[in-house]
Amino acid sequence: MLTPTEVVTPSTVEDVAQLMREAVQARKPMTFRAGGTSLCGQAVSDSTLVDTRRNFRDLEVLDDGMRVRVGPGVTLARVNAHLARYGRRLGPDPTSALACTIGGILANNSSGMLAGLKQSAYHTLDSMVFVLPSGRVIDTADPSADITLRLEETELCGGLMMLRKRLRDNSDAVAEIRRLFAMKNTMGYGINALIDFHRPVDIVSHLLIGSEGTLGFIAEATLRTVPLARHSAAALALFPDLTSAAAAAPLLVAEGFEAVELMDVASLRVVRRQPGAPAMLRNRDLTTEAALLIELHETDEEALQRRLVAATGILATLDVIDSVAMTSDAKQRNALVELRRGLYALVAGTRASGTTTLLEDIAVPVDRFEEMCVALDELFRKHGYGVLNVPLFGHARDGNIHFLLSERFDEPEGLLRFRKFTRDLVRQVLRRGGVLKAEHGTGRAMAPFVRDQYGDDLFQVMRAIKFLFDPRGVLNPGVIISNDPDEHLLNLKLMPRIEQEVDNCIECGFCEGGCPSRDLTLTPRQRIVLRREIAARRDDHDLLKQIAESYEYEAVETCAVDGMCAVACPLGIDTGTLVRRQRTEDVSSLEQVAWTQAARTWGLVTRMGSAALTLAKSAAPLADRATDLGRRRFGDDTVPSYDRRLPRGAGIRRKPRRRDRRDRGVAAYFPSCLQTMFGTSGEGVFAAFRELCLRAEVRVTMLDAEDLCCGAPWRAKGVQEGYELMRRKVHAQIVMPDQLPIVMDASSCTQSLAELARHWKIPVLDVVEFVADELLPHLELTAPIESIALHPTCSSTKIGINEDLMDIARFLSDDVTVPASWSCCGFAGDRGLLHPELTASATAEMAREINEREYAAYASVNRTCEIGMSRATGHGYRHIVELLEEATRPR
Repeated sequence: MLTPTEVVTPSTVEDVAQLMREAVQARKPMTFRAGGTSLCGQAVSDSTLVDTRRNFRDLEVLDDGMRVRVGPGVTLARVNAHLARYGRRLGPDPTSALACTIGGILANNSSGMLAGLKQSAYHTLDSMVFVLPSGRVIDTADPSADITLRLEETELCGGLMMLRKRLRDNSDAVAEIRRLFAMKNTMGYGINALIDFHRPVDIVSHLLIGSEGTLGFIAEATLRTVPLARHSAAALALFPDLTSAAAAAPLLVAEGFEAVELMDVASLRVVRRQPGAPAMLRNRDLTTEAALLIELHETDEEALQRRLVAATGILATLDVIDSVAMTSDAKQRNALVELRRGLYALVAGTRASGTTTLLEDIAVPVDRFEEMCVALDELFRKHGYGVLNVPLFGHARDGNIHFLLSERFDEPEGLLRFRKFTRDLVRQVLRRGGVLKAEHGTGRAMAPFVRDQYGDDLFQVMRAIKFLFDPRGVLNPGVIISNDPDEHLLNLKLMPRIEQEVDNCIECGFCEGGCPSRDLTLTPRQRIVLRREIAARRDDHDLLKQIAESYEYEAVETCAVDGMCAVACPLGIDTGTLVRRQRTEDVSSLEQVAWTQAARTWGLVTRMGSAALTLAKSAAPLADRATDLGRRRFGDDTVPSYDRRLPRGAGIRRKPRRRDRRDRGVAAYFPSCLQTMFGTSGEGVFAAFRELCLRAEVRVTMLDAEDLCCGAPWRAKGVQEGYELMRRKVHAQIVMPDQLPIVMDASSCTQSLAELARHWKIPVLDVVEFVADELLPHLELTAPIESIALHPTCSSTKIGINEDLMDIARFLSDDVTVPASWSCCGFAGDRGLLHPELTASATAEMAREINEREYAAYASVNRTCEIGMSRATGHGYRHIVELLEEATRPR
């Protein structure tokens, strides 16, 4: 496995230009890394690794969404969130949208389920800013860019024009290029640019697409967008076997379906376990079956309905043994589509512990699709992988097939088997006129076979291109062009067994885009990789010592344990569970005693905390000095940092004024201790909820929660004894024979209480959910709010109440905005007090977007999140229920 000697994080295009000049001068190899979601080996290095994710996130929507200017560090999901407001999206649509960045999409010429050829990055490029190995920066949108390039890069331009003439004078070469690039094709360089364009600046920019960082750096790109089809339908057709499903694919392609996605029996056996899997998969003993997911997309509802009628007739003619009928119902359709979109990570997650997964990616002409699928099954059997152990799936519309091998590369027989299989695979694909890489990039995985793919003449053209751009060979050596016939067998990543909570991780990176600590310390993927490195190098004491020096802060203390990594991960891996266990192992005996005692007298602790906040507000300089001294003495992860932007204490008592056992109402209100601790600018959600219940004439009884908590502080800190003590106290108070549903007024507390009470069979509702269902229909809006900036939380996302939150917000205002850059605020209980830098980092991008305009109100659903967002934006965030109470007051 390749391990970089250094990781550099440039801030500007000028920084990159300087790095390139220095690399060329010193002949020091360098590799650019963006999201790192491709598994073909192009984003790793044993020299300088240049991380482009953190500081190249500029995004500007142009021409009412017809174009978009983006930096290479922006994720596809973020770009599409901005474009959705204009009814547009980017053409490339890889399923890793949450994690893959624009830099990776351009570098690999990624496509996806819907992109095909015409909507790829190559075909939708408008202009770009690129940096050549010489350090030259060119903006192709500049009218003088072509002249500048010709004058300042004479050898490069002259060489490319000679290669262009050489190809165009060879009709056989032109025909072969046209044939190969009439399919999805990311094998080698995009030499079709030499015959598609005549200006050097256009040839260079299009050669850079798909070049995997071996020719230069794309610092910015302006891309033409495509219509966002807001009306769509999907069906799932089950066939008796792979052959019949593959045979049906060309018929459906000819009918113009926007997506025709194949899943073989090994894939279906995985997706059947998903919550959204249809009954026909869950209830069937799958042995040989295969399925096609079929989609229609339209911008017009009437057009979709007309196509639905025709599609139903077409499907009736196929050899289908069962199906989910074509549906435009959003919930049913999305459930089917998500089965396919998350398939790669799902099937990879089934690998045996200790094995490495390799995703292969080929394409053949559509009329050879069935034949190739059959040949692949024969190859799996021949080399001992077995059909049921190698999931096969793909974009049948494009003749594009993916399959996933799991192999033990730490064993010689495993490496030998893979070597023989790969040679066989190359012969079988080329025999059918296919390409060895369709959309994942050549990388190191297929670099030894570029000559086999193109023949000597075209391969020499590619070698010449590499030399013209990078004569000293410093950019990503070994990728695409390699002199080593065993390049694909070298430096393969091993996956040693690690902690059970995260061992299934395949390092796809889906978890990274929304991680609060991603720009501060480590992401979930990096935490897991670090555990694997520690496991693999147990005897390297010097390395382990270096890791230990910063491990606690980087990997443990600054993890928000918010669970958003589990939401993004197709396998549901929550890295926070590992971090919580590590905190349990690390917690000192003094902390154990202190937090266990706090669980015994929690009411007193919360009142003291509230009083301390009020006192600190009136004596801020003294509070600053006291907490600074405490943090130096006892550590940053023990003593909170006082921030003058923190509110006063609330001073609220969480106990009922009187108990009425005759009519307990429809629910029991469990006010969170956050309401005791942190004051608000208004009456607070505590008072607002009671007033709304009276106004809607819905009776809710109040629990005596004075000394209770949802258990989150102890669980997050790993203080198990205190957590169990609080669990028993809560059980004694809320578990009754006629127990009502419990309503809590902070989304994180709702989530934690539901976890604490998961075996008690008591419904736990968030106040937002209860208000939307029980109170909102009985309220009258008397003072509409002009505009609202809304911050859903990580916990509101996990417990599924965001739609209820949006219902309330839309009731209050016709102008509701959730920022496209939305993510967890990183306050995470007390993390925002212990490590305010975590919250500052997590909210920086959101704050910039929110402050692009003024809103009449700013709302969330969790008090600490409201504090974190207020601190980040400079605007006072309040609970949505507080706003609702004020907006429905009688005139």
